[in-house]
Amino acid sequence: MREKSNKRKSLYTSLVIILMIIAGLSFFMINKNQTNKQDDKNVSVTNQSNEVINNQNQEGNTENTTVEEPGEQNNDLCGEYYKQADSLLQTMTLEEKVGQMFLVRFPDSGVIEEIKNYNPGGYILFGKDFKNQNKTSMLQKIQDCQNASKIKLIFGVDEEGGTVVRVSSYTAFRPTKFLSPQSLWAKGQLPEILRDSTEKSTLLKSIGINMNLAPVADVPTKSSSFIYQRSYGRGAEKTAIYVSELLKTMNNDGMISVMKHFPGYGDNVDTHTGIAIDERDYSVFETSDFLPFISGIEAGGPCILVNHNVVKSMDPNMPASLSENVHNILRNELNFSGIIMTDDLAMDAVKSYAENGEAAIQAVIAGNDMIITSDFVKQSQEVLNAVNQGKISEDKINEAVRRILAWKYMYKVI
Repeated sequence: MREKSNKRKSLYTSLVIILMIIAGLSFFMINKNQTNKQDDKNVSVTNQSNEVINNQNQEGNTENTTVEEPGEQNNDLCGEYYKQADSLLQTMTLEEKVGQMFLVRFPDSGVIEEIKNYNPGGYILFGKDFKNQNKTSMLQKIQDCQNASKIKLIFGVDEEGGTVVRVSSYTAFRPTKFLSPQSLWAKGQLPEILRDSTEKSTLLKSIGINMNLAPVADVPTKSSSFIYQRSYGRGAEKTAIYVSELLKTMNNDGMISVMKHFPGYGDNVDTHTGIAIDERDYSVFETSDFLPFISGIEAGGPCILVNHNVVKSMDPNMPASLSENVHNILRNELNFSGIIMTDDLAMDAVKSYAENGEAAIQAVIAGNDMIITSDFVKQSQEVLNAVNQGKISEDKINEAVRRILAWKYMYKVI
């Protein structure tokens, strides 16, 4: 009897040991799974924002979102297209290369001759260019231009929604104007903004436009600020999420995006009509204005437009668009490898800073790849002369044009 009892105790002891081993293994697997889940939570702004899209009611969870600093690795956005770009670049004359660096206001007449004679990189269209047009006629006009160009053209437009609607202002293209980002957010939050973006891109592509100069990535702090109505209007971190997701949507839809207006417009005055002096400390840009641009760069945004504000903490003497230091910050601190373009050089804010009226030359020297201009023939000749006179090295031109061509290959413009 005692022997059976001892055997029973031994059996129980063995069973307990086995159960303890099983429990230990289970605990290990659960703990490992929890660790993996925790690791999955350590994501960037762009991944965190996916949760916002999937469940707009959880947007409050983004309040504590941390925007990642730009990484140490600078993977070139258009890197895989440089081989094609180099092959084309070798066949181009200096005149053709300089022409590629200009995004030109569409002329009232003579556009085909201008294309054949001066080889612009592309055109930017404004409201007047859509007046008395419809989808069929506009597509034909743009296609005629493409057919005349040796290197296919960028056709860009400011179709932000809200107060800046070059195309949808006309009912021939859309029954109603596209809404502003703030109105869309009130209607359906970020998912509604992304739905609207796809509709917008579909319309623009249907009439031959391949670039929309949006989104506005600025972070104004006052509702009375000049740029506020055009902005997302919800602070730096939420704007960073908005910019990231919008750029990914535009990329998926095959529409070239342009983040603007670097290094951040803030609450400054309108530079179309005067000079804006930004007195803010550099730390404000690091903790606020740069965040949407950083998230956009990480999301694969191909273009950034630089404003004409004089940002004293970066360059007290020159507007951002003509400042080498501002461009170095964008390239080297934010690790942007895409296309940098000026705001329109016809704006009043830049005229008084251009030596001898040669704003385009200074824009190239500063590090812009593309120049938005209303005076293409004159300014392209000025840049060409500057190269021939040694003011601008041809290597600098080649660097910009190589990037432009790779960008065009990337988006299947060429």
